[in-house]
Parts: sequence; structure tokens; C-alpha cells
Amino acid sequence: MLILHDYLPSLNGWKAHVLLGLLGLDYETRPVAIFSGESRTAAFLEKNPAGAIPVLELEDGRTIAESNAILTYLAEGTPYLPADRFDRAKVMQWLFFEQYYIEPTIGALRFWTLTGRLEANAAMVAAKRAGGERGLAGMERALQNETFLAGGRFTIADIAVYAYSHRAEDAGYALADFPHVETWMARVAETIGADYPVHPYGEEARPG
Repeated sequence: MLILHDYLPSLNGWKAHVLLGLLGLDYETRPVAIFSGESRTAAFLEKNPAGAIPVLELEDGRTIAESNAILTYLAEGTPYLPADRFDRAKVMQWLFFEQYYIEPTIGALRFWTLTGRLEANAAMVAAKRAGGERGLAGMERALQNETFLAGGRFTIADIAVYAYSHRAEDAGYALADFPHVETWMARVAETIGADYPVHPYGEEARPG
């Protein structure tokens, strides 16, 4: 059986849970206590040398790290990853976009805000906020005449970008300023369904 090593409040892990669910794949979730150092143990570092979650462990023991790499692996041969060369490249474009403009900006600000770390990271907040605004503005332009991000149909690009962007208000962004993005978010939420809750950070995530 597939094993997903994960810290549930992480929206990087959430992406994998969504696709595994949509594909109807059996898998086991194995929680990783990242704030107590479990992801830095020798055993975990063998699975991902970077010491980060999520990690997908295959039936034969091989592992895949990085959330968007996991999505790409799982989606191979399914409608969530197009076979057409151009459409596939467009999906990859948005996966790279998410890891540059969304996850490290909106994702970081959200984490700092919800876990009481914003003041400690004050020197980086303005640059992160500007990067997130640029990402949302780029999405707004791209979605003016598009139903989904890549190829006119729901793909892993939508799952990846939606994960942190749909929680942008947690980080202080006003999604009402991006009406096309809001419409797309509603469409993605309807497509995904209600079976994939976002887990809150617990006390373990707050500075000691």
C-alpha cells in the first residue's frame, strides 16, 4: 500500500491527499512530528534528504518527495495530467509558478500569521506580501477567459495552485480584489468536493 508521510496542517501534504482521494487510491497516512524533530532523524532523511514533508512511499519502498513531484507521479496516465505535449507543459508551468509565487509567499505568511511568528519575521514580510500579490495578480489575468489553469480542464495544476491560494485570506490578502480567481476557486472547490478539510495548526507549531 502507498504510504504518505505527512504533517496534516501542511497544505503541501493536502495536495497529495486530494489527488489520492480523487483517484480512489488506497493509502496510509503516517504522521510526521516535524516540530519535535522527527523529519530530521536518520530514518526520515533516508526517505527525503531535505527533511521535509510530504513524502510518498511506494509499495516497493522507493520514495518521492516534493508535493508537486508526488502529484505528477500519481497523475501519470490519468486525466489530471494531459498527454498532449503543450498541455502537459502548461501544467508544469503552473506547478513551477506555485512553488515560486504562491507557496513560499502566501504559504509562509499564512504559517507565520497563524502560529504567532509574524513579528519575528517582520523583516521579510513586505517582500513576501508583494510576491504573493504578484502571484494572485498573475492568476487573475490568466483566468479572465479560462475555466481552469491549464488546457481548459481540471488538472493537478489547479490542485497545486489552489492549495495555498485559497487560504490567502489567512495571510491578510483580500481575495475580493481578484474576482476571476475567486470564481476559479469556487469551481475548484466544487470539483474537489468537501472530503478534504484543511487541518489547523496546533500548539506544537507555535514558538516555544
